[in-house]
Amino acid sequence: MARKEDFETLEGADSGPAKLSIIVGENLRHLRRKSGLSLEQLGIISGVSRAMLGQIETGKSAPTINLLGRIAEALKVSVPSLISSPGVGGTVVVPRDRATVVSSSEGGFVSRALFPWGDPQRIEIYEVTIGAQHREVFAAQTAGAKKNLVVVKGTVEIVVGEDSPARLIEGDAILFNADTPHHFHNPGDDDAKAFLVVTGLDGSNSRGRQG
Repeated sequence: MARKEDFETLEGADSGPAKLSIIVGENLRHLRRKSGLSLEQLGIISGVSRAMLGQIETGKSAPTINLLGRIAEALKVSVPSLISSPGVGGTVVVPRDRATVVSSSEGGFVSRALFPWGDPQRIEIYEVTIGAQHREVFAAQTAGAKKNLVVVKGTVEIVVGEDSPARLIEGDAILFNADTPHHFHNPGDDDAKAFLVVTGLDGSNSRGRQG
C-alpha cells in the first residue's frame, strides 16, 4: 500500500512498544540467521548500520516502519513477518480495538488490517481512510499483485501508471494491477473510506503494509 518511507506510526495488536521491540528483535535474529547473513552483511545490503541492527535484535531500539521496510526488503521477507507473534493460525477474531493500524503522511492515509498481522498473507484486506484533499502515492508491488478497492464513503480518484484518473463514488469498485506505481486521491472536503483487497501476493514477499 503506502510508501514505506512515509509510514509514521504503527500500533501493534496485543502489544505495546516494549513488547513489539522484543518480537521484532527475535524475528530479525531468526530471519537473518536463516538467510546466512551476519549483522555486517545485512547492514551493507539494507543500508541500516550494524550498530542499529544489533540494537533492534536485542530489543533495545524500536525501529521505524521505514527501517523495517528496508530490512524486510534486504531479507526478502514481508514486514508482517518481522513484527508478528508466532503461532497465528486457525480461526482468528480481529477485534477493532486490537487491529494493526498504519498511518502515513501525518494521518492523511490510515489503513487498518482486517486480518491477523501475523504470518505473511497471499490476500490482504484493509479498511482505509483518506483525508480530505489528500493524495497518497504507492510504489509498484511485486509482479502479479492486484488491488481491488471499494469506496464506502466519499469520492476517490485512482491513477495507475500513465492511465487517466478513475473517479469512484460510494459503492463503486475498481480492480487494477498493483505492480506499477499508482496513487489514491480524495478530492472531497471530508474523509473518504474504502475497503482494499490486495491479491496475487507471494507469501514470502508480501509487503503487508499497505492498506
